[in-house]
Amino acid sequence: MKQAAVRAHTNIALIKYWGKRDEHLFLPVNSSLSLTLDKLFTDTLVCFDPSLTEDLFYLNGTKQNQMETQKISRFINLFRDQTDVKDFVRVESINHVPTAAGLASSASAFAALAGAANIASGLQLEPQALSTYARRGSGSSTRSLFGGFVEWNKGTNSDDSMAIQIDDANWDIGMVIVAVNTSEKKVSSREGMKRTVETSPFYSVWEETAEADLVEIKQAISNQDFQTLGEITERNGMKMHGTMLGATPPLSYWEPASIQAIQIVKHLREQGVLCYVTMDAGPNVKVLCRLSEADKIKEALLEKFSDDQLLITGPGKGIRELTADEKSVYSW
Repeated sequence: MKQAAVRAHTNIALIKYWGKRDEHLFLPVNSSLSLTLDKLFTDTLVCFDPSLTEDLFYLNGTKQNQMETQKISRFINLFRDQTDVKDFVRVESINHVPTAAGLASSASAFAALAGAANIASGLQLEPQALSTYARRGSGSSTRSLFGGFVEWNKGTNSDDSMAIQIDDANWDIGMVIVAVNTSEKKVSSREGMKRTVETSPFYSVWEETAEADLVEIKQAISNQDFQTLGEITERNGMKMHGTMLGATPPLSYWEPASIQAIQIVKHLREQGVLCYVTMDAGPNVKVLCRLSEADKIKEALLEKFSDDQLLITGPGKGIRELTADEKSVYSW
């Protein structure tokens, strides 16, 4: 048997990935930029086992159906096709992120899967090259291979559409996650993205402005200019959600509680607390802030939300192998 277990942290896009120019290769319309988070992560074991007669996939201890397992098999084939390892595989994944709830669970999931498959198969790709493999499972997982602020360059083809860390975020940066609703979404990110690209008349404006947003936010990060960073983050996220309202049929992931959280953040800004919202394809609100002010922001949010709906997180690290003690927590 050849096996490896890897941890990958999720990331939240500050400049959003919204739209594919190639559905099969997951090549994005625009480049994007994210912040990796330390409190949300996925641990995944990949075990190539000659005694198996089929691929097996377990998520949070539950054996998954044939359709979900086939997704994993197709992804693992990227590694089997490049190595001498042809055995069936057992994949066991523990998601410390609510699945399909708009908290970027697929980002950490496929980054961890890519990392473990890379080691277990013996392919041993460097992180940037590995990111082109991770991308084939979930576009945003490309960025979860790295810590801190990460850019996913859209590239010109499958070989150069990859991610790179641009800053370790080792300064006063954090997020408060507002878990409005962690149930599985009725409309998946993939479906929502496709509908928007194909039918929204607003989408062309998104294309035109996203790259400019990226240039500006990278300069803000280089200068450690938090206010500009936050303003661009909020603006870019709102534009993305605006494109969905123009889709046919119109699409919105927001819930009443999402708007409540946004209003609280705006009120805090009026009081001089610099904090900014961003949302992915889901109702949950992420508040970009100075980590030193996160407790104050959480206290304000507690007026409308329960403590178990709020999570303070700092910047996360890139993927790594699990230690023996970490693996012992699971039944692996």
